[in-house]
Amino acid sequence: MKDKEFDAPDLECSDTEFTFISLSELKNMYVDETIQIQEDLVIKGYVISSDKDGNFFNTIHFQDEPSNPLGGMKIELELRDAHLFFNVGQQIIIKLKGLYLGESKGIYKIGGVFTSFGNRSVGRLPKNVVFDHVLVSCKGNLGIEPTSVAISELNASMLNTLVAVTDVEITQEELGESFAIKEEETLRTLVDCGDNELVIVNSGYADFQAEILPDKMGTATGILTKDNNEYQLIIRSVDDLSFNQERCEDLIDEFTSSLIFISEIADPDNNAGARFVELYNASEESLSLKGWMLERYTNDNIQVSSSIDLSEYVIEANGLIVISPNAEEFKNVYGFEPDISVGTNSPADSNGDDTIVLVDPFGMIIDIFGVIGEDGSNTNHEFEDGAAVRKLDVVSGNSIFTASEWTIYNDTGDAGTINQPQNAPLDFSPSVR
Repeated sequence: MKDKEFDAPDLECSDTEFTFISLSELKNMYVDETIQIQEDLVIKGYVISSDKDGNFFNTIHFQDEPSNPLGGMKIELELRDAHLFFNVGQQIIIKLKGLYLGESKGIYKIGGVFTSFGNRSVGRLPKNVVFDHVLVSCKGNLGIEPTSVAISELNASMLNTLVAVTDVEITQEELGESFAIKEEETLRTLVDCGDNELVIVNSGYADFQAEILPDKMGTATGILTKDNNEYQLIIRSVDDLSFNQERCEDLIDEFTSSLIFISEIADPDNNAGARFVELYNASEESLSLKGWMLERYTNDNIQVSSSIDLSEYVIEANGLIVISPNAEEFKNVYGFEPDISVGTNSPADSNGDDTIVLVDPFGMIIDIFGVIGEDGSNTNHEFEDGAAVRKLDVVSGNSIFTASEWTIYNDTGDAGTINQPQNAPLDFSPSVR
């Protein structure tokens, strides 16, 4: 056009006075199933999401205040380029009559409806009625102040609000990767210097899909959601990742020690449900078992048959940990709960002719009972219907099985063992060294 002078477009907004209900009042209307709102109710909120860069699609997320919000929600609608109508920070007014209210994984949402197998769920509000229900307030846009928070401080009250997660970086394993795989929703991982993790959700259709993840540390801003009981963050653009600090120093929190070893293995003759494995820490300090594994080689197998990840446990100084494959039966028999409850066919559920191995975080065998590749039946490492008890003068693990370090009870073992089946609970002392 020759004439480059244009009038500014008319501002379409609503300054009508409404009586509002709060987001919490609206959420309280939901009880176990999707409902349609029949009353002339109205809510207001402040837009916190944007589909400008394609990481959001047909949804608008909003919270009840521009800063220090008490809660948030989202509305699903058939409206592409919603950012052209609803800017981040803008106050919107939503007329609820006729809309549907639902909840999924802690996230409350409103919109239209769809039915699957007879069950109603909140779906997208048809485009032709979007602006009948969602109005732009004439109130000035003063922006949104995200809630500053560390990963460890995230909680349910922050769901569907804008948060700024501080002092985080992309996990080392994902450096060099793009934000998302093309045309696939992709999960990437943020981590802080304390090894706390937070999933970041990126669309494979986002404009920044092919960009490489940043390799520094900083603040990640986005809408907090939840899936499978884990918090997740959805950013609006790459600008939501303000990473300009040096990365965390590598935190070494995996340790090895020969002072942790197997102190007792039980296969009671009268009750297979009372089996257990006991570990002992002979050092004067508590030790984390992060990265440690207890492994079982069944019969004469040379490959690991089953294993137990001990990472979440700490074994106290001069302390014991008891592992049971049947916690309920263990308590019935011995009168107290085991420290670790695992499943059947695990290393704690051996029938007496298997090899049990304790492995440190670096893959080194710290202690072993039995011989890998040799069935224990009729040998000096059989404990079928009995027990293998570490002698009290043993104060460290041994990566080579040494029968003289053990008192071994069984029904048909070789010389050096005691052919005397053991019965629970009288012949066993779990949690006592």
